[in-house]
Amino acid sequence: MLRDALRDLTVLDFTHIGAGPTCAMLLGDMGARVIKIEPPEGDIGRRLGPPWIGPDSALFHSFNRNKLGLCLDLKNPKGLAVALQLAKGADVIVESMRPGVMARLGLGYAQVAATNESIVYCSVSAYGQEGPYAHRAGVDGILQADSGLMSLIATPGGEPIKVQAPVVDVFSGYTAAMGVLARLMQRASGGGGGHLDISLFNSAVALQQSSLATYFADGILPAALGSAAPYSAPNEAFETAHGWIMIAAFNGDRWDQLCEILGCPKLISDARFSTSTKRVANRTQMRAALAPYFKRKPATAWLDEFLAADILCAPVATYETLARHPQLHANAMRVTVEHPLFGPICFPGFPVNSAEANAAGHRVAPDLGEHSQEILTAAGFAPQEIAQLIAEKVIKGKRDQQ
Repeated sequence: MLRDALRDLTVLDFTHIGAGPTCAMLLGDMGARVIKIEPPEGDIGRRLGPPWIGPDSALFHSFNRNKLGLCLDLKNPKGLAVALQLAKGADVIVESMRPGVMARLGLGYAQVAATNESIVYCSVSAYGQEGPYAHRAGVDGILQADSGLMSLIATPGGEPIKVQAPVVDVFSGYTAAMGVLARLMQRASGGGGGHLDISLFNSAVALQQSSLATYFADGILPAALGSAAPYSAPNEAFETAHGWIMIAAFNGDRWDQLCEILGCPKLISDARFSTSTKRVANRTQMRAALAPYFKRKPATAWLDEFLAADILCAPVATYETLARHPQLHANAMRVTVEHPLFGPICFPGFPVNSAEANAAGHRVAPDLGEHSQEILTAAGFAPQEIAQLIAEKVIKGKRDQQ
């Protein structure tokens, strides 16, 4: 099963906040032994709240399941020596520092590869390892802005809108994990390790594949359409008597069926709306013509009728309704894990073969330094060496042993 696919691999995770941790988490979801290495102050993501689960943010818990925790001061020469020792036995390193930082610490790709030539080294940064913006830092919202995504999802006449879910971070994490898996396959066939350059900027651009391809083709800036798709109509959300409903009735005879069900059959023969292309060109008029009919019934009533006619539709859900979604539970995508100190924690599960993968259970995100002794013991450090490293604050041990 997928949860065991990477069980023989060790991953060192030098990442923080969202994109890099997502990559390492996904590798852990597939069975890799992931060691999250944090500085004494911890991953920045631990402090990005509220809300909080114990001393750490819910955001941190959402990006760091299935990992072991090692707290290590890399600025201390002894801490660096520990990290390099661990790197010799690792299969993958994922890091999300600004370009050049890991090399200055003594843990760059060339430095690690000198003693572990098969290492798959994945660098996740805002703009990439080279180029005029490589020195710039960036987080999800900055890249949503700089990639054009915020302009794409704006409403007509309104301000730019940010997707509140950190989609660029998460997609970058998935992109990085895909790159790591591809490099591991190459290594397995004799190709050796290598350095992967993953940027949030590239991922944000790739996320807009169809929209940018359209712009490159015609040179026309995309209009601010709110919920509407620029290439078909109706393919957008309408307000009903209670709630909003998303409709995609642009293909085949679905436009005709939609008009019949809504009670406006005259629109079928209206020359302005006879094809999806014409409806796109006359979208404002089409929406004005349809809107009063949608408001005659609540979304739930329209859903029953549209689904019976095989018209693509869905309610515009809130997180409250999503939490009760029957398919969410059928797919085992709402996962609950019992934290030994803070009780049950819920988060979205692993999305591939989800029912099987999530049934196997997940490890909660590690406390800062929770597994430091365990990790160093497995790496061959003697108990007295570990005790000395703790005493000198090179590493931090479990909370209850400090």
